Amino acid sequence: MIERSTNLDWYKGPTLLEALDLISEPKRPTDKPLHRPLQDVYKIGGIGTVLVGRVETGLIKPGMVITFDHIGLTTEVKSVEMHHETLQEVLPGDNVGFNVKNVAVKVLKRGHHHESSRVDWQWICPKSLNCHTSHIAVKFDEILTKIGRRFGKEIEKEPKFLKNGDVGYMKMILSKPMVVETFSKYPPLGRFAVRDMRQIVAVGVIKIVKKKDPSGAKVTKSAAKKK
Repeated sequence: MIERSTNLDWYKGPTLLEALDLISEPKRPTDKPLHRPLQDVYKIGGIGTVLVGRVETGLIKPGMVITFDHIGLTTEVKSVEMHHETLQEVLPGDNVGFNVKNVAVKVLKRGHHHESSRVDWQWICPKSLNCHTSHIAVKFDEILTKIGRRFGKEIEKEPKFLKNGDVGYMKMILSKPMVVETFSKYPPLGRFAVRDMRQIVAVGVIKIVKKKDPSGAKVTKSAAKKK
């Protein structure tokens, strides 16, 4: 691992330390637009609203103008900190907190995403919800409750996360409408799977459906004649 051995004369490759030295540092995507999903939002006395999350691409600097395109909000970055140290520039991969101007803490939530310019909504919703033959981009907005697997009763309200094997109720937001039904009445239309990077990350069933008011919907001439 560290030094070559005479017992392995047949091996001509590098030692472990030499192999580690040969690994080139991956280039951080600083040339791409800023993308940063929020992990948490805090209100700190004397500072204001502080947003915490990891920078995926691009750079963040104090004085920079950022946009939460999906909620129609544009604001300015006042300061950036990491481990209680003030920074003048943040690179992709850094998990930092920064203070924003004139934004109430209730406006932003975990899972919101900001960028330096307008981006395609598909990036904001990288996961897809598959139900019957429909595949629509979706994002997890809120975990409502955590359910015990043995008795099916609520054991925690509004948990911060669910780990592998956990059961719970959650709120998901689709990028466009999808036709579904309750699993108890129409099983094929009431079960779904959520996929991320071609991997199934969650499965579930639909318990309740709120019917949409059909009034005001477009009706073709042929259908109108049938009425």
